[in-house]
Amino acid sequence: MVGRGSRRAANYQPRFFFSRLPRAQKERVSPAMDSIGVVELSSIVTGYRVQDVMMKAASVEVIIARTICSGKYLIIVGGNVSGVESAVAAGLKYGEDAVIDHLVLARVHPSVFAAVGQSVDVDPASTSALGMIETFGATAALAAADIAAKAASVKLLRIHLAMALGGKGMVMMTGTIADVEAAVAAGAEDARQRGLLVNSVALARPDRSLLVENL
Repeated sequence: MVGRGSRRAANYQPRFFFSRLPRAQKERVSPAMDSIGVVELSSIVTGYRVQDVMMKAASVEVIIARTICSGKYLIIVGGNVSGVESAVAAGLKYGEDAVIDHLVLARVHPSVFAAVGQSVDVDPASTSALGMIETFGATAALAAADIAAKAASVKLLRIHLAMALGGKGMVMMTGTIADVEAAVAAGAEDARQRGLLVNSVALARPDRSLLVENL
C-alpha cells in the first residue's frame, strides 16, 4: 500500500530555473551561464544554510535546490566559471561534515541544462538508439552526462537526480547506436572511476514502451 506522502513524493515536480525560460531558449544557454556547481548534503537543515551562503557568495542562479531521496539535500547552481567556483567553495566551508559530494563542471555541455530541466522533447518514433547510465548519486550522474555529451554526437534526453530513485541518478540519451555506445562508455567510465557506477546500457532500436513510460 502506497501512502499519501509516498504518492506526493513520486509525483513531485521540482521548480527548475531552466524551465522558466521560453521554449525557444531551452536548448540554448546564455554564455554567462556556462558552468554548473553541485553540493550534495546529508542534512536538510544544513542544506538550507549552505544554499543561502552560496547564493550570497557569488552571482549564480539556482537550477535545483531541494530535498532528495534518503533524506538528503541537493543544490545545483549555474553561472560563469569563477562565480560557480566561488559559490561551491563557500558552500563547502559551511557544509562541513554534511557534504556527501560536490562538483564544478566548467563550460558544461549546453544540453545538460535542458536535460536536467526535463524540457527536451522526445519523439519515440525517431529514436534509433537509447543510452542509459545509472549512478549511486546525483552528482556523479551530472558529471557522467556532461562527459557523455562531449564524447559523441548524442542528444541528452533526461538527467534524473535522486527523486523516486532511492538517491541514485540516471542519464538517458539518444543518437546513432555508434554515438550512443561511445557516449555511454565515456560517461560510465567517469562514474566507475568515482566508484559510483551502478550500470550502463546502449540499446539499438529501443521498444517504444521504454520511451513512453520513462521519459
